[in-house]
Amino acid sequence: MTSLGFAQSKVDSSLFVYHCNGQTTYLLLYVDDMILSASSTRLLQHVIAWLHDAFVVKDMGQVHHFLDISVRRNREGFFLSQGQYAEEILERAGMKNCNPVATPADTRQKASTTDDKLIDDSTSYRSIADALQYLTITRSDIAYAVQQVCLHMHAPRDVH
Repeated sequence: MTSLGFAQSKVDSSLFVYHCNGQTTYLLLYVDDMILSASSTRLLQHVIAWLHDAFVVKDMGQVHHFLDISVRRNREGFFLSQGQYAEEILERAGMKNCNPVATPADTRQKASTTDDKLIDDSTSYRSIADALQYLTITRSDIAYAVQQVCLHMHAPRDVH
């Protein structure tokens, strides 16, 4: 992408930015999937033509879903949601019919790293904790609760 004039973001290595005559193009690249957005239709078409010349690409049109993130566009911008992904996590954790709570964090005293016995399937615990970390992309309100879960990934216990 840099050979086409894009600059790689210092904050996110999968984000590339191209500036031309006061206009900007953003390209988010993840393995073989990408999202392309530009400040004008003309620039967008120009960049798409470049990409077709340099790579084998397929234009899928407007983005609706990307890496388990649902994307809706309106006049103000983009609305990102991981509702389906959250449902899948609940299903994997056996909590599909759980009840919502006002705060996603437990307000009681925290369990120690030695309370209760080690769980039988620590791989499942880690997998769900990883999935919850990814969910915080669109649900920053659960970040503290997820961080508390992740504190015990090395040796999860029944109480966790």
